Amino acid sequence: MGLQVPLLKTSVGQAKPLGPSQTGPQLWNFAVYAPDAQLVSLCLFQPDTEELIAELPFAGRTGEVWHLQVDGIANNTLYALSVDGENNPQQGLCFDASRLLIDPYCKQLNRPQRFQAHLYQEKSPLFISKGVLSSCPFDWQGITKPQIPAEQSIIYEAHVKGMTMQHPEVPEKLRGTYLGLCHPSIINHLKTLGVTSIQLLPVASFMSEPRLEQMQLSNYWGYNPVNFFAPDPRYQSEDAVLEFKTMVGTFHQHGIEVLLDVVFNHSAEAGEDGPALSFRGLANRQYYLFHNHADITDYQSYCNFTGCGNTLNVAHPVTQKLVMDALRYWLTEMQVDGFRFDLAVTLGREHKRFNPYAAFFQIIAQDPVLSEAKLIAEPWDVGPFGYHLGQFPANWAELNDKCRDSFRSFWRGDKGSLAEFTTRLLGSRDIFQKHRMPASCSVNYLCYHDGFTLQDLVSYQQKHNWLNGEENRDGHGHNLSCNHGVEGPSRDPAVVAARYQHKRNLVATLLLSQGMIHWLGGDELSHSQRGNNNAYCQDNDISWLNWQLDTEQKDFLQFVQQLMALRKRYPCLQQLSLLDERYQLHGDKHLVQWYLPDGELKQSHDWHDPERACCLFSIQNTRTDETLFFVFNAGQKEQPIQLPAGDWCQLFDTARDKGLLQAPNQQQGHYQQAAFSSSLWQLHQAG
Repeated sequence: MGLQVPLLKTSVGQAKPLGPSQTGPQLWNFAVYAPDAQLVSLCLFQPDTEELIAELPFAGRTGEVWHLQVDGIANNTLYALSVDGENNPQQGLCFDASRLLIDPYCKQLNRPQRFQAHLYQEKSPLFISKGVLSSCPFDWQGITKPQIPAEQSIIYEAHVKGMTMQHPEVPEKLRGTYLGLCHPSIINHLKTLGVTSIQLLPVASFMSEPRLEQMQLSNYWGYNPVNFFAPDPRYQSEDAVLEFKTMVGTFHQHGIEVLLDVVFNHSAEAGEDGPALSFRGLANRQYYLFHNHADITDYQSYCNFTGCGNTLNVAHPVTQKLVMDALRYWLTEMQVDGFRFDLAVTLGREHKRFNPYAAFFQIIAQDPVLSEAKLIAEPWDVGPFGYHLGQFPANWAELNDKCRDSFRSFWRGDKGSLAEFTTRLLGSRDIFQKHRMPASCSVNYLCYHDGFTLQDLVSYQQKHNWLNGEENRDGHGHNLSCNHGVEGPSRDPAVVAARYQHKRNLVATLLLSQGMIHWLGGDELSHSQRGNNNAYCQDNDISWLNWQLDTEQKDFLQFVQQLMALRKRYPCLQQLSLLDERYQLHGDKHLVQWYLPDGELKQSHDWHDPERACCLFSIQNTRTDETLFFVFNAGQKEQPIQLPAGDWCQLFDTARDKGLLQAPNQQQGHYQQAAFSSSLWQLHQAG
């Protein structure tokens, strides 16, 4: 028998905290922000059939918050909200009591939210996913967060589903789930690879756009949120919350951090013609940004600084509180370690312009919980004046797209790229000033989820996004890629060899660079998306990682493993501190010297020669005298190199033995650096 209405006892309840909170065995308090509403009701449903149990009007209101306490709610009962009031879109009022809404503070949904046009048009209660009222005790068993220093971090970007859907060792019933992601085979792969942190594409509950549903596609990446607290049920076996916590605890047990890609810049409610799912039906005027005309707000014209139809007004106190509460929830209740903020410029917009001293940043900086998390910004959005690389607070790291483009341009052989290449290699100190912030503020990367994979970067000259249904108009056109003479897959041994050497050079550059390292999951497996550089809607083997590797792919995987281990072995590769560095006075100091191929020290005029394609420099620890010598030759010809004085031990050469580290090769004097290759050397110290 299901719950019966007479068993439920209601009272006024409390206005804090927002959302549902359990205060007794079957006692729940609900608080909802809806300042312009005339009536708010709580709708309770059976957990198995979603049959309506009761519709209870909120008995109390304090200021702009409606509240209600209900006694007698059985565990796993489902709920949604119904809100009544004036429906006047010209005034930004979008109330409709006949539609159910998701509570913005809901912590768990019973099923994925999908757009089903006929159910939405009929205002069916089956359209909306329901919140789950469940007490979820979880024993963390004393497991604590790894707390990896930023400069030692190697972040691995992964999709919960795509990581395991084709993994032969993950049980079929767990593939594509939170529990599948923390399977021992995945943990072993990450630890053997050498990453310190896993960064997950959005796991907060989301909905695919109606347009994609019509094309029988889906928003695979998940950048279309309907709720900021509830982990998406798409990736659960039975219970998303418990299984997400199990996943986090397992990663932490093995010393791996968990970072979340979070989307607080827009919602799945889209623009003027979008569906009412949650925010719009509760407080449309407060949650969103609107355009002004003659100083009058046009509530039918949503600001679209995100390219997704709407922009959340994070400068408004209630939206700001929602975001901060969600961040604290993930850090404390779910125990994650940090966040990558999608289109983070939007979060710092006040009066619609980006402000590096915005209240959003100030709150995080002084908050004892949020300030301890890893914070990574995507330092742009698509609104006016939306590019702000290097302008976030010093406790934030930022995705450095200039680093990505410079590494690609140099190894593609573009003339005149040497000077910028060296600047990016040593921490982009023209952007992240050395006296104001550490080099780890720069998140260096070769590839990201939105773009070519590393394999496609060396296999395709043009994007091939036809399966996305937008006639190949979507996706970035400036990829700085090189197909080595053949567009797409090739069996020509010369083409295959050139592509793998190109990849080794890029990998070596990334892992020898100064900054926080970001690695696109699957690049170590030579994963290809068949030239699709915007696979956001491809929930299939285009996006799912393939774990069946041939000999070349296995060799490349081993090379990546060895280079990540090499980076960890030398502190100067993780945190370079120059002699005149004032940001950090303690610790080792380093001397960098730049060379010409003939061994002479480089002069200022040498940087301006567009024909130079060879970068040589040394880093010396002034305390221990440990010295590394770097050679990057992007030229088309073999380059004779005069090594600095001393006995040098070669650590690797991307043109020898597939780049794999062999027995140390000691060398003095001259060395022939092959065309389009790189090498690293260590000075042998007697005794």
